[in-house]
Amino acid sequence: MKDPLAAIAELPGVSETVQQAREAVDRLYRHRVLRRRSPEVSAESALRGARASAALEGVDVPLDALRREEVTDPIVHGALRVTAELGRLGKTWRTAPRQVLARLHTLAAAGLVGEPLLGRPRTEAGAPDPLGLGSVPPPAETSARMDGLVTLVTGPTAAPALVLAAIVHAELAVLRPFGSADGLIARAAERLTLVEFGLDPKSLAVVEAGHLELGGDYAKALSGYLTGTPEGVAQWVSHCASAVTLGVREATAICEAMQRG
Repeated sequence: MKDPLAAIAELPGVSETVQQAREAVDRLYRHRVLRRRSPEVSAESALRGARASAALEGVDVPLDALRREEVTDPIVHGALRVTAELGRLGKTWRTAPRQVLARLHTLAAAGLVGEPLLGRPRTEAGAPDPLGLGSVPPPAETSARMDGLVTLVTGPTAAPALVLAAIVHAELAVLRPFGSADGLIARAAERLTLVEFGLDPKSLAVVEAGHLELGGDYAKALSGYLTGTPEGVAQWVSHCASAVTLGVREATAICEAMQRG
């Protein structure tokens, strides 16, 4: 049986950027602050990641406002709830990803849609498009592609975790399977995959901040993925690798701040 993720990992330019991200994570894990304070770094990473994910949805709020619990926007609160839950979902993600995605949607979309819609796949053709990616596939096609995504997450692969995480992120972002808060879910699933599949087991890298820092390249790279061409897919995976590298830089800054006291 062919390994589609391994084939993606071999696309031109992918292995180099993925290796650079791997090396950046390895350097981060050698930081002396992590010997005793890695849970604190992880908690700060989650907070910054939630803020960045909400900003990518169009709701950019100051980090200090989050610390003071002054923000009431439902998208921000959804992002915070999702990141707080990830630590409890790792093992289930490998065996029952649909269950995890439904749980993430229930948390992310509370306050955005009615309770009967929480955790349920969309049944309509349309969905919000904050990134300007265009129309989404009809529900039947979306369901078929989600089946394929489940197979990738639960099946064996020789590809690096970052490649799997990038494809998980992209599929959820472009399919928009729930029709609300799909961007929040896509980025949370990317982080969850990086953690559970071994690249960043302590959830330190603020990968969402990396995507935000890359600005318009985020939507551009997703649009490239949508083309389905080898070049477009490679561009997206390399973008995610760059986001991880930038997320490591953010986590390193957290460590340095803690070291200074």
